[in-house]
Amino acid sequence: MDMPVSEIQNFAQRIIANLEKVIIGKRQTLELVIVGLLCQGHLLIEDVPGVGKTMLARSLARSLGCVFSRIQFTPDMLPSDVTGVSIFNQVSRDFEFRPGPLMAQILLADEINRATPKTQSALLEAMEERQMTVDGITHALPRPFMVLATQNPIEYEGTFPLPEAQLDRFLLRIRLGYPGLSDEIHVLELQQLRHPIETLETIISVEEVTLMQEAVKQVYVAPAVKRYIVELVRETRESADVYLGSSPRGSLGLFKAGQAWAAILGRDYVLPDDIKAIADHVLAHRIMINPSARLRDITATQIVQETLKTVSVPGGDMTPVVARV
Repeated sequence: MDMPVSEIQNFAQRIIANLEKVIIGKRQTLELVIVGLLCQGHLLIEDVPGVGKTMLARSLARSLGCVFSRIQFTPDMLPSDVTGVSIFNQVSRDFEFRPGPLMAQILLADEINRATPKTQSALLEAMEERQMTVDGITHALPRPFMVLATQNPIEYEGTFPLPEAQLDRFLLRIRLGYPGLSDEIHVLELQQLRHPIETLETIISVEEVTLMQEAVKQVYVAPAVKRYIVELVRETRESADVYLGSSPRGSLGLFKAGQAWAAILGRDYVLPDDIKAIADHVLAHRIMINPSARLRDITATQIVQETLKTVSVPGGDMTPVVARV
């Protein structure tokens, strides 16, 4: 690697330490958020109300000094409410583009499944190509660009389930969950006088984020680990309980997330254990369970866990060839 992996690890630890001033007792989830950031990926946060999803997105944006925007999705929202509109200027006799909330660096798409499929699709181009097209004109989005979308896994009344194409564009699906007893007491103490996010400082520059995103791509992935990744993904397509397994984008997601996870742990090479640690977060939301399996309460997470047991783990030295010399 051109950059020591210790710098990427230090970068991650600094952000996590800052986020922990607001998000209490959720270190592993915060590590996954940094994985998404390093991989230039998007996160689907699936959890009940009140556990800190919005605070997580705001804290991340403030820690990075990024432009933050929040969209509260509702059934009556139009695509132009997300992307922006072109308005005719009577003085200049021309149309001017007025960007919507999508023109941000950290975007919180709150309760995304409450928007209609037409409005949800307004995010597809932005998430994949980092650009949006309005009235035939393409507008580049700022870098970095990261979507943190939330949805309530309990309340489905009045919602529109995300289509497979939309789910596939999220690198990771994560959950915050309820805090432990001592952590929840600590939350009460922290917020007695004011919310800790009010004093949260920017500790990382946008330029440093971009630099680390490029550096993490140099983490070594051995041929045996690459094969292990593809075999895991292919196995999800073979299960009798699945009618749609993970796409090749899932393989690419595992590859990139494995690089970032290894770097956060201070290694410049990926181990099969890294892939196993993040497999559920990368693959489960890409797997569609067939109706008969759903009636037996089989979940996508169970499919991934069974896949991890089925596919043999490669052995041998996974370090770069140069490191062995």
